[in-house]
Amino acid sequence: MLNHLNASYLQNNIFSGLFIGRNLITLEEVDSTNTFLKEALTKSKPLLDGTVILADKQFAGRGQSGNSWISEAGKNLTFSVLLNPGFLSVDRQFDLNMAISLALDDFLNKYLYGAALIKWPNDSFIGSKKVAGILIENILHGNKIKHAIIGIGINVNQDNFPSDLSNVTSLKQALHQDYNLIQLLGEICSMIEARYLQLKAGKSEHLREEYIDRLFLKDEWAMFSFDNQVQRAKIIDITALGQLVVETTQGKRIFNNREIGFII
Repeated sequence: MLNHLNASYLQNNIFSGLFIGRNLITLEEVDSTNTFLKEALTKSKPLLDGTVILADKQFAGRGQSGNSWISEAGKNLTFSVLLNPGFLSVDRQFDLNMAISLALDDFLNKYLYGAALIKWPNDSFIGSKKVAGILIENILHGNKIKHAIIGIGINVNQDNFPSDLSNVTSLKQALHQDYNLIQLLGEICSMIEARYLQLKAGKSEHLREEYIDRLFLKDEWAMFSFDNQVQRAKIIDITALGQLVVETTQGKRIFNNREIGFII
C-alpha cells in the first residue's frame, strides 16, 4: 500500500513523446503499481494523462487472470501507465489491448530483430519463453472507458529465475548484456504513445491486422488444452472482442481467455 513506498516526482528529458511519461513517479517499493495508480485516482488531485508509475520493487505484482508477477528488484521494468481513452466504448477495450501489445512487441523487436512475438492475449515471448506481460484494468463511465491503468512487467537484466519458472527469460538472457532501465522505459513509452495515437485516429483495423500477424503460434498446428484435454489446434484469427479463433480437428472454435491453454 502507499505507506510502503518512497515516491519521487521527476521532471525528465528521457521521454521524447507528447505526453506519456512526461509525468514520472518513481517508487522504491510498492505492492503494485496498478494498485498505486488506482488509489491515486481516488484522491482529489487528478493525475495527468500519460502519467507513469515506475517501481524498483513490487512485492505483490499482478499479472493476467490473477497470476503473480515475480521480478528481482532493480533488475527489471515494472511500471504502470495512466491513459484516459474516453473515445473507446467498453466493447472495444480489446482494441487498447492490441495497441499496447503491439507497442511492447515494437520495443522488444528493436533489440530482437523480429524474434519477439505476442502470445494471446497480451504476453510477450522470445521463442517459447515469456519475457513480458501486460495487465490492463479499466475504470468505466457509462459505456466508455474513463481511465485505463496499464501495468507492464518486462524482464530486462535478471539472469536467474526460480526453477519452477523454466518458461521465463529476459533481454539479458537472450542478448547477453545489461541495459539502462530508464532509457528503455523512455523508448517503450514513445512506442506506446505512437500505437495509442494510431488507435485514437481510428486505425483499429490496421492494429488488428498487425496484432494477428505477430501472434505466437499463428497458423501453426500445436498442442493446446481445452475441453479438459490436450488437443491439436491452430490459431487462425481473433474476434472483434478479442476472443481466440482456432481450427481444431473437429472444426473452428472460439475461446475466451482461460478457456484454452498453451502447452509449451
